[in-house]
Amino acid sequence: MKTLALSIGACLCLTLAGCETSNGNSGNNGGFPQVANPPAFDYADGEELRSGMHELAYALQRLDAALADDYDETARFQQSILDSLNRIERIGARLRDGDIRAKHAFLADGMDDFLSDVDLAKQYAERKRYYMAARVTGACISCHKANPY
Repeated sequence: MKTLALSIGACLCLTLAGCETSNGNSGNNGGFPQVANPPAFDYADGEELRSGMHELAYALQRLDAALADDYDETARFQQSILDSLNRIERIGARLRDGDIRAKHAFLADGMDDFLSDVDLAKQYAERKRYYMAARVTGACISCHKANPY
């Protein structure tokens, strides 16, 4: 009799456990069935963005330092400014064309404007006019003021 009661008790426990599992309630403290898995949040890798921005800042700092020197009308100086602008353009395009457009729209739009200024600065530098190159070095400040993230 005792064995029969234990067997019936065990069967009831297994049946109840099976019902709970089939309802999808197991492991769910609220008693609600899990309908779907939550979506994966896909934020831009902050480190990747920071490293790209640091690379851009360093290239801009180098351009600014070159422009701060007593520049001359030599082809070597002109080429160093053009090389800096080309480097800045490559870094900016890489940032703009990466995953940033989907995740940081304000940055992508600002980068389009920035790259237009870089292109214009290159055109001026080819004629040995460096005003726009100097404006490019200050572009970070205006973007960061508008978007203090």
